[in-house]
Amino acid sequence: MNLENYFISQFKNSHIGDDGALINDTVYSKDAFFEDIHFKTAWMSYYQIAAKAMAVNISDAVAMNAKPRYALLSVAMPSSITKSQARELANGFKDSASTYGVEIIGGDTIANVKLDITVTIISKTTKPLRRKGLKKGHLIAYSGELGRSAKDLKKLMNLGKIHKKSKFVDIKLRDKFISNSARFLSCGMDISDGLFSDLGKLSSINRVGFKFYKKIPKSIGCSGEEYEMLFGFDKRYKKALLQRAKLSRTPINIIGECVRKNYKNMCKAHHF
Repeated sequence: MNLENYFISQFKNSHIGDDGALINDTVYSKDAFFEDIHFKTAWMSYYQIAAKAMAVNISDAVAMNAKPRYALLSVAMPSSITKSQARELANGFKDSASTYGVEIIGGDTIANVKLDITVTIISKTTKPLRRKGLKKGHLIAYSGELGRSAKDLKKLMNLGKIHKKSKFVDIKLRDKFISNSARFLSCGMDISDGLFSDLGKLSSINRVGFKFYKKIPKSIGCSGEEYEMLFGFDKRYKKALLQRAKLSRTPINIIGECVRKNYKNMCKAHHF
C-alpha cells in the first residue's frame, strides 16, 4: 500500500471509495490542482489552468452519473499574479463551469508562493454509478483514446510545445454517453491515475481480476490524467451500449472480461 492509499485508509466509512461521496441523492467531490505537481504556468495559460481544474473536478460527478450543480473554489494565488491573469483565471473557471451547467457559489482565496487550486463539486443523481458492481463474466471497457496525455506531458517536460486542443490542457468529458447508458452499466469511474492503476481499484473493491483480449502497452495503460471513462457491463447489454456510444459519438474499447484471479498493476505509483 502506497502512502496516499495508507492515509485514505485511516478514514474508513461507507462514503469513501468512489469518485465522490454519495449521501442520499447528492454527490460531493473534491480534487486539488497544484502548481509544480499537476501543471506549470509555463505550460498553460491561466485560462487553461482554471478550465482544466474545473473540468477535472466535474469529471468525478460525470463518473458517478451525477448532474453537477454547484462549485466551491479555493484559490491560493502568488503575489506576482497580475489583474489580467486573475481575470483570465476567473474566466477559465466560469466558462468551464458554464459548459456543464455548474454555478460557482463561493469559496476562499489566499496569498501563496504559487498557484494552488481546489474545487468542490456538489451534484445530484437519481441513478448513481459506483465502482462496486462488477461480476465474473462482465465485460470491461474504456472510452476514447488513451496514451496521449503522458506523451504530451513528456513533450512539455522536454521544453516542447503541445497543441491547444491536447487532452493535457483541453479535457472533453463523456457526460452524454454516461447519462444515456448508466442503466446498462455495472460500475464506472474516470481514468485519472492511469488505466492499469484504476483497474486495480476496480479489482480490489469487486474482488475480480481481468482477462484481456490482447496485450495493452504500458504507454496506454500507465498514462494518467486522461479523464476517459472506465466501466463494466453485462455481456447482454453490449449491443445497447454500442448503439448509445454511436449516438453520442463516443469511441468504446472493450478490452476484456472479469475473471476470478488476482490482478497486478504494472505501473509504478506516480501521478502520471
